[in-house]
Amino acid sequence: MYQPATETHSLASNLRHDSSGTAGRSFFLSMNFVRRTVAGGLVAAAVAVLFPAALLAQAKPADLDSVLHQMDQGSANFKSAQADLKKDLYERVIKETTSQTGAVYYQRVGTGIQMGAKFVSPARTIEIKDGAIRLFDPGTDHLTEISIKNNQAQYESFLTLGFGGSGKDLAAKWTINFLGMESLNDGKKSTPVAKLDLVAKDANTRNTFSHILIWIDPAQDVSLKQQFFQPSGDNQTVTFTNIRTNQLKKSDTDAFAIKTDKKTSFDRR
Repeated sequence: MYQPATETHSLASNLRHDSSGTAGRSFFLSMNFVRRTVAGGLVAAAVAVLFPAALLAQAKPADLDSVLHQMDQGSANFKSAQADLKKDLYERVIKETTSQTGAVYYQRVGTGIQMGAKFVSPARTIEIKDGAIRLFDPGTDHLTEISIKNNQAQYESFLTLGFGGSGKDLAAKWTINFLGMESLNDGKKSTPVAKLDLVAKDANTRNTFSHILIWIDPAQDVSLKQQFFQPSGDNQTVTFTNIRTNQLKKSDTDAFAIKTDKKTSFDRR
């Protein structure tokens, strides 16, 4: 099992999830789907540019508790985020990396988060809302829909890895190691980010991802980069640039809407 070797922040009580029967089978089926599409990383490596030492020291939170506290404050003000994204999938067996680019949005709806993403080459639209994951392939005019109502909180723990999730919620679901401050380019400027190594407290999630790295701007509560490591040796990297917070309009979400017609084929699970 992956064992981080740096400062650990862990709550005393672990969350427990149903891993047997219909709910368990549904979870593993849909987690595999997400691994290849959404949560496994929407990508790829932004260029890390170190701040001058004095500037970095000035921006650096004192410790993990300070980072989580800033995330709590940022989460309280979070309504939405939009970004361009790049996703890289490395497959260990064939030693190849495939990349996709696109756009994504996250929106707080009630106490939950919904999201939409559009990729190009190949074209794909992904939607997570109303208790379901939907993947639309316009080339084949095919829609795959997977219900996540029995595990919605678990899926949202992935969606909120730096997009509206509070530090308190992050610590409740993940064992967190603070790996220090770095700087990433957000598409316009260098931004100080906290590098956090996450190991899921839930065994089912660890079977999918041995650990996850996120580079988060704690003040804005948004991720600039995420890496998902699988037990197989595969990994996915997602880089977010041109991030806009709390500016989402209905016309923006309409651009991510999945449009089907009578010719569309469906696969519901």
